[in-house]
Amino acid sequence: MSFRPPGAPNARMPRRSRLLAPVAAAVVVIVAGIMLAANFWTDYKWFDSVGYTSVFLTELRTRALLFLGGALVMALIVGSSIYFAYRTRPAYRPFSLEQQGLDRYRASVDPHRKMFFWAIVGGLGLLTGASASAEWQTYLEFANAAEFGVSDPQFGIDVSFFTFVYPFLRVILGYLFAAVVIAFIAAVVVHYLYGGVRLQSQGQRATPAARVHLSVLLGFFVLLKAAAYWLDQYGLVFSERGYTSGASYTDVNAVLYAKIILFIIALVCAALFFANIYFKNAMVPMVSLGLLVLSAVLVGGVYPTIVQQFTVDPNEQRLERPYIQRNIDATRAAYGLGDAEVQTYDAQTELTPAQLAEEASTIPSVRLVDPSVVSQTFQQMQQVRGFYQFSEVLDVDRYQTPEGDTVDTVIAARELSGPPEDQDNWLTRHLVYTHGFGIVAAAGNQVDAEGRPVFTEYNIPPKGELSETAGAYEPRIYFGSEGAEYVIVNAEPEYDYPLDATTEEVPTTEDAVTPTAEPSPEADNAQAPASTEESPAAEESPAAQESPEAQESPAPEESPAAGEANDSGQATNHYDGEGGVQLSNFFDRILYAVKYQEPAILLNNAINSDSQIIYERDPAQRVEKVAPFLTVDGNPYPAVVDGKIVWVIDAYTTSRGYPYATPIDLADATEDTFTQSTTSVDTLPGNQVNYIRNSVKATVDAYDGTVTVYGWDESDPVLKTWSQAFPDLVTERDEISDELISHMRYPDDLYKVQREILKRYHVTDANAFYGGQDFWNVPDDPTKEGDSPEPPYRQTLRFPGDEQASFSLTSTFVPRGRENLAAFMAVDSDPTSDNYGKVRILELPRSTVILGPGQVQAQYEADADVRSVLLPLEQSDSSRVIYGNLLTLPFAGGLLYVEPLYVQSESSASSYPLLQQVLVGFGEEVAIGRNLQDALNNLFEGGEQPLPEEGTEEQPESGGEGGDPPAGDLAAALQDATQAYEDGQEALRDGDFAAYGEANERLEEALRRAEEAGGS
Repeated sequence: MSFRPPGAPNARMPRRSRLLAPVAAAVVVIVAGIMLAANFWTDYKWFDSVGYTSVFLTELRTRALLFLGGALVMALIVGSSIYFAYRTRPAYRPFSLEQQGLDRYRASVDPHRKMFFWAIVGGLGLLTGASASAEWQTYLEFANAAEFGVSDPQFGIDVSFFTFVYPFLRVILGYLFAAVVIAFIAAVVVHYLYGGVRLQSQGQRATPAARVHLSVLLGFFVLLKAAAYWLDQYGLVFSERGYTSGASYTDVNAVLYAKIILFIIALVCAALFFANIYFKNAMVPMVSLGLLVLSAVLVGGVYPTIVQQFTVDPNEQRLERPYIQRNIDATRAAYGLGDAEVQTYDAQTELTPAQLAEEASTIPSVRLVDPSVVSQTFQQMQQVRGFYQFSEVLDVDRYQTPEGDTVDTVIAARELSGPPEDQDNWLTRHLVYTHGFGIVAAAGNQVDAEGRPVFTEYNIPPKGELSETAGAYEPRIYFGSEGAEYVIVNAEPEYDYPLDATTEEVPTTEDAVTPTAEPSPEADNAQAPASTEESPAAEESPAAQESPEAQESPAPEESPAAGEANDSGQATNHYDGEGGVQLSNFFDRILYAVKYQEPAILLNNAINSDSQIIYERDPAQRVEKVAPFLTVDGNPYPAVVDGKIVWVIDAYTTSRGYPYATPIDLADATEDTFTQSTTSVDTLPGNQVNYIRNSVKATVDAYDGTVTVYGWDESDPVLKTWSQAFPDLVTERDEISDELISHMRYPDDLYKVQREILKRYHVTDANAFYGGQDFWNVPDDPTKEGDSPEPPYRQTLRFPGDEQASFSLTSTFVPRGRENLAAFMAVDSDPTSDNYGKVRILELPRSTVILGPGQVQAQYEADADVRSVLLPLEQSDSSRVIYGNLLTLPFAGGLLYVEPLYVQSESSASSYPLLQQVLVGFGEEVAIGRNLQDALNNLFEGGEQPLPEEGTEEQPESGGEGGDPPAGDLAAALQDATQAYEDGQEALRDGDFAAYGEANERLEEALRRAEEAGGS
């Protein structure tokens, strides 16, 4: 029995303390392993649920291959160097103070040298393998490279070498450099530790074995440097030395030869290093290294600088001309602009009645409903419940009317943002409020008498012209950009939709106002926002819209979209799609509880083997995960196709390896008013690219999450390369249904990138490009504050020379440093058109000043007639004026500006913008009217005849049969005008815009009578 005196320390405490570290390390490893396994297994389950396990496994195999390759290369090179340095250590070390100091370190290292060796080699191998595995996309492009069929102008090599092969060779060279440098450092340290290298001794400072070892490593380093010099000559096609991107005069006539000379010198130096195995003389490698450094400075640095400064700079335009031309041709080809058509457009402003009559047929197709303004209107009129949400910027698509006509349609999905605020908890957010419901759509070129959009699809369950023509569809939206990160279905009863989902009487196309020569009685209240008593829209707050007394509820059993009714006044739903991962066992629930760090996934008793967890719900993120090599457009849009709601996503293949093409930052190029002021439209990632193609159109089923990736530009070499890497991923273009293809369109972000490039590269002559006098800018959006670029607009227009109008994406340019209009750009956005994707530019004469968007907006605010209408609205404390999108379209040989003007009451939280006026501009003239036809009549009233109204007959002269009554007494007319003006001002102060509009009508009528009476 042992005896421990009182107060003596516990002998077991040190052992317990020593156990704490390994136990803690083991716990950390176990937790990290569980987290890694959870992420790995749930990723596999997700890919299995969408049917793309081949993508997951291909990426996994490639990463594992590169990990092993990188780790082995680093471990072998560094490990061999350390092993050789140790084996060739001197048996006897000279007696010196330096060696005496090192003896202590050797005594500490020697007993554990194997552990140190494997720790160093293994650690470096793991780090290198992890880094190498991140290059899996570079390797797959290299291994599956498809040819472009285009040779670069300098070396005559197919572009695929620069795009796919060159980047991977650079990666390999980089890892070899790193391995040799680390091996050299490790060798020096080991030799020094064991006496092979002596820094403080007299005479030989390194043993012969150490000199041989280090010479060989330096020889390999210089040999790799020679390979780098050889590759550098191909990298000149990406040079930024000259006036434009790509090899310049100096690169081709000085740097290229310098690289070849340096390559030869490096080979000679490497041979001298290897020869030192026999010479065993430190002087040989030192001379070789000095020769290489001196050559790099003189040949690689000084010589090109002299050529640039004394030959090129004084003659830059003449010498750089062929290289600028290479850059122009390559850039236009890389961004799909090789066939861009630029034509001179006179933009004449003198119109004859014949021209007006000829062009009038295209006017009614102008889209006046602004998708960035009417989101509030959709929200107030069709939100139904506070937890439904529409995007801040709605989308523009095309749908057919019952008559078979195609019309621009503003469309949005009614997504579910989350449970009501007072009911927001884990269970309701993830198990009850799981999905949105239905599509809401409105005609793009029609409004009702109050200025509200006329809906073609509305309410819950959805109904309207859209579903009548497109057919019944599944309205539930489980996949979208709103809502919880994940939901679990078939557990708790899911909220489907309210059985008392009543709204105010929704304006439909039957309520659309047809413009007439004289304003209709319904138009008298056209300036009344939703907050006035006369407006039915104002009487219905969101709470009133939900009231069962407001309107008879539609019977759910009459609708195929209806869910299971219950006594709570709402329908519930049982999900029968296959869009989630089956929680078939307790192990899966554990992994998902770990993944989302949520124990309730384990503890909720309603979750069973029939439940499914739905995650990665954002359509764009689903496409990016299924096809990780794609860059996804920032604006997915919903469409009703083949009996379901699908999200249509444009995706791009990009590269930084197109020779001579100018690179561009995608985030900067795709920034505009929408991306800066909203969260519903995103910019592209901030990647530098110099090649882009809209090679893929993808769809995501809003109900079951099915992802389909269609090859759109099947001739794209980058897509061909990735199709070989993932042979089961891309679906052929021929399998796109006719209904789906009718809703596809030219993508926004590609258009914005091309627009950014065309600011300079519309100039195709090298001399003119060098001068830069004709470069353009994208104008700032004049309807918004700040200096954000004007976004491109979707509208149906007839391009000059075309027989038919087409659905297009349009924009304008102004000269650099000026505000007048320089050009109008349009791309046919209809995939069924022969001109789909063709970029066409109307370039205006430089000698003629045509007002640009900012100048037209200023003209609106300065014109007396326009100000007489705008000023009372802008000065009212109870309303706010909102300027809609400023559209530009070719018209009668000129360019017509059309801008809707909305008014929104400030006195009610439930108000929304109403389209009250339309502003138009042509040449230097501007006008305003209650609708487009009225505004055009006011604009062209100085002609021989006003613009004919669609669907109306020409009115007879005043005083004739059916005309106006004879003018009254002048004094009475003036008295009526004074009274009408006073009534209007009082109504404006009271915020009664219906009365204000009526007073304005009376005022105009009284002034007309006074004018007639005075003239007679």
